[in-house]
Amino acid sequence: MDTTTTTTPAPMTAAPQTAPSSPVKLTEAAVAQVKKVIQDQGFQDYFFAIRVVPAGCSGLGYDLNLVRESKAGDLTWDQDGVKITTDALSNKYLMGTEIDFVSSVTGAGFKFNNPNAKSSCGCGTSFST
Repeated sequence: MDTTTTTTPAPMTAAPQTAPSSPVKLTEAAVAQVKKVIQDQGFQDYFFAIRVVPAGCSGLGYDLNLVRESKAGDLTWDQDGVKITTDALSNKYLMGTEIDFVSSVTGAGFKFNNPNAKSSCGCGTSFST
């Protein structure tokens, strides 16, 4: 009697992957700001998309958006009720990054503490590795 079984590989899907360890950590202030924008804009169930894109004089910059769905192959995770997504290439540049939201007399915005950035431009909008 032959007890060998043959298995057919499962079809590949383009479902988002859960990040084994989240590459980015948001501070309490950043989580609060993202939740405020989601609430104010009526974007419940959207993802906070964090991407590294070609930009600025140092070569790379950050792109932040609220998106309805993550893209095929994206890494996704949840932090304190905020659904976050990034692509695999950005993940390489973002690993270990902390994002804060700061407010001062001169303005307010997200501040990145990225241990992978070796230098940044004078205006602070781009970085290189």
